[in-house]
Amino acid sequence: MNILFTTLYLFAEEAAGKEGPAPSPIFQFLPLIAIVIFFYFIMFRPQQKERARREKALGELKKNDRVVTIGGIIGTIASISEKEQEVTLKIDETTRIKFRRSAIQGLYQEELKETAT
Repeated sequence: MNILFTTLYLFAEEAAGKEGPAPSPIFQFLPLIAIVIFFYFIMFRPQQKERARREKALGELKKNDRVVTIGGIIGTIASISEKEQEVTLKIDETTRIKFRRSAIQGLYQEELKETAT
């Protein structure tokens, strides 16, 4: 039994001697850096692009555009306030509702409704 432990101890010393110098700290943080880059391109970058696309679409709204709100209300823009923060939607002939511009999800597209049914 002693010979076994002695042999294992000698192998352990020999393996420890072959390790060489410690790896650079950059190589230790390389997996963490790779994960951060991965999350940036998979999660954050698409969100930024979508936010920019939505802001551009909201900036281009004009009278008589057919839109849908975040709550799902479909209407036609009757007017946009001078400050361009409030939008009045005409829901039917007699109903008009004021919304914040940020509550508009986007233009309402008839094609999507027809293909879904």
